Amino acid sequence: MMVWDGWQRYQHPQPATVATVEKSDLPVATVKTDDVADHAAIAQQSLKSAAGKIIKVKTDLMEVEINTIGGDIQQLNLLKHPDRLDKNKSFALFEKGQDTHNYVAQTGLLGADMPNHTSLFSSDQDNYKLNENADKLQVKLTAVGLTGIKVEKLITFHRDSYVVGVTYKIENDTASAIKTSAYYQFIRDGADPAGVSKMVPTFTGVAVYTEKDKFQKISFSDIDKAKVKYPTDSNNGWIGILQHYFVSAWIPDEKTKHEFFTRKLPNGLYSAGVILPVPVIAPGETYEMTVPFYAGPSESKLNEIAPGLGLTVDYGWLTVVATPIFWTLSYIHGIVKNWGVAIIILTLLLKILFFPLSAASYRSMAKMRQVAPKLEKIKQQYANDREQLNRAMMDLYKTEKINPLGGCLPVVIQIPVFISLYWSILASVEMRYAPFFGWITDLSAADPYYVLPVLMGLSMLLQSKLNPAPPDPMQAKIMKIMPIAFSVVFFFFPAGLVLYSLVNNALSIAQQWYITRSVEAKGVTTKR
Repeated sequence: MMVWDGWQRYQHPQPATVATVEKSDLPVATVKTDDVADHAAIAQQSLKSAAGKIIKVKTDLMEVEINTIGGDIQQLNLLKHPDRLDKNKSFALFEKGQDTHNYVAQTGLLGADMPNHTSLFSSDQDNYKLNENADKLQVKLTAVGLTGIKVEKLITFHRDSYVVGVTYKIENDTASAIKTSAYYQFIRDGADPAGVSKMVPTFTGVAVYTEKDKFQKISFSDIDKAKVKYPTDSNNGWIGILQHYFVSAWIPDEKTKHEFFTRKLPNGLYSAGVILPVPVIAPGETYEMTVPFYAGPSESKLNEIAPGLGLTVDYGWLTVVATPIFWTLSYIHGIVKNWGVAIIILTLLLKILFFPLSAASYRSMAKMRQVAPKLEKIKQQYANDREQLNRAMMDLYKTEKINPLGGCLPVVIQIPVFISLYWSILASVEMRYAPFFGWITDLSAADPYYVLPVLMGLSMLLQSKLNPAPPDPMQAKIMKIMPIAFSVVFFFFPAGLVLYSLVNNALSIAQQWYITRSVEAKGVTTKR
C-alpha cells in the first residue's frame, strides 16, 4: 500500500500554482471585543498579482525579499540550511512565483481606509544588510496614499535568530477616533516540500497550540472539508504551518485576546493566521503593536521561544520516550562528531540495555527450533483433526517446558523504544545533509546506490533463518517474502533510518546466534 501510494504521487504530482488577486473576493471574519466591531475581514485574494518593488534583506541567517505591495515577505532563504535538491543553494522556506510553490507571510489592518496586504508601501532603501557589530536590523515601510493617518510597518530581524518582529505604528492625525484590528497570516499552497520522499510519513499542514487544548495538527484536506476543530478565541498560544524539518509560526502576545483562523483560498491556496484587536486610537494618539513570527528549522529548543513550539519536532504519540532518546543521540554526536556513528552507538547501547529481554525471547525461539521435528510429526499425525492437533502441540510444549509465546512479550516491550528512535531520526533537522562515510553524504536522503537497503534485506533473510519455521504454511511463505518487500520499501527511506535498522538487525542476529548455539549445546531442557 505504501509503495502504491508513493508511486501514484510520483506519477501525478500536485502542480505548482500562482494565485491572482481580485479585490472584491473578501470573506468575513470577526473579532469580538468590547472595542472592535465586526469587520469585513482578511482579503481572500491572498497573493498580489501586481508586482511592487522588491526590498532585499540579508542577515547572518536569512536572505529575505519584501514586496512593497502590502509589505509581504515573499522570499525567505535559510542560509545555514542547504536546499534539498541542490546543496549549493540555500533552502527557500518562503517563495512566490512561477514554477515553484507559493508560501508568503502577510499582514494588514482591517477597516475603512486602513492599509492591508494589497496596499502600497514605500521604503527609503532597496537593500539592507545586518552589520557585523549590530544585533538587529529594521526595515521601515510607510503606507502610501493615506489622509490624516500615518501607518508604518516595521520589520525587525535579529542576529542569530529566526524570529522576525512585525510592528504596526499608527498615528491618528484626524479629528475622529480610529477603530481597527490587525491580521497576521501565512499563505501556502498544499504541495509537499520538494525532495521529500513520498514513502516517508511526514506532515505538511497547519499547527495550532494553546495552553488549554495543547498541540493540534490540521491537515489541508481537513480545511478543504471544513473539518477543522481548534480554539479560535484565546489569549495565548501560536498558529503556524509545518513541513518536514521546518516551521513558521505567528506568536502573538500572551496577554492579548486574539482569534486564530484557517481558510481555504482560491487556486489551491490556504491561509492560517491570527486577528488581534487594536484599542480605539483617539485623535492625536499613536499606537504600536508587534507580533513576531518564527521561520526556521523545527528544533526541541523552540520551547524557549514560545510554549509548545518545540512540539513541532513531531515524534508522534511516543514523544515522551523519543525526546530523551534524541537527547542521548545528540550527546553522543557531541563526542563522536558524526551522526551516523552516533546512531550506531545509540543502537548498540539500547541493545545492551534490553539484552536480558532479548535473551529470554531468543532462548524461547531456540527451544522452538529444537522441537520443530517433533511438531512436524504431530502435524502429520493429526493432519485431519485440528482439535487433536492443538491438544498434542500443547502437551508437547508442557512436556518440554516451552512457552510458545515466550518470545513475544520481550519483543513487545522493546517496540516502543525502537519506534521512538525511528521517529527521532526521521524528525530531526540535524540529519539534513549530515554525512556518514563514503557515498552516504546525507543521512536524511535515500541511499543513492541502495547498498544499505540491500544489506538490510539480507540481514532480514539471515535473521529469518535463525527463527523457528512458522507452523502455518501461509505464514512461512509470508516470512520468506518479507525481506524482499522490506528492502523495496527501504529503498525510499532516509539512509539514517536504514542504517539504524541494519545495525539493529546485525546486533539482533549476533545475539540470537549466540543464545541459540548456547541452548543447543546445553539441550532443550536447559532452564532459563
